[in-house]
Amino acid sequence: MEEARIDKWLWASRIFKTRSIAADACKNGRVTIAGVNVKPSRMVKVGETVSVRKPPITYSFRILKTIEQRVGAKLLPEIYENVTAPEQYELLEMTRISGFVDRARGTGRPTKKDRRSLDAFISDME
Repeated sequence: MEEARIDKWLWASRIFKTRSIAADACKNGRVTIAGVNVKPSRMVKVGETVSVRKPPITYSFRILKTIEQRVGAKLLPEIYENVTAPEQYELLEMTRISGFVDRARGTGRPTKKDRRSLDAFISDME
């Protein structure tokens, strides 16, 4: 197989849990190839680099094999190569560390653990 649909490839290579989530990501502009937003029906070829934005970072994958059937996790190194920049992973780590500060709007009051972490952070600042 020389070509595959991008939504099927994203699902088959386990980047997204379901094909419909992969198709929605394409429709909403979170999947790009060479800086261009792609539709779910876009055919991909070996050697292309796919960028997937999953906030807060953007993952980049180089396609090594085009597939449309889901494969086991052990076979993923044969399917794609992760070429995500190290700065993206540093950004992910920083977000994870400071998670209690960047609270999503509407999630309600902080839990007791969040409040204690916030109090400890503020006391360290003083």
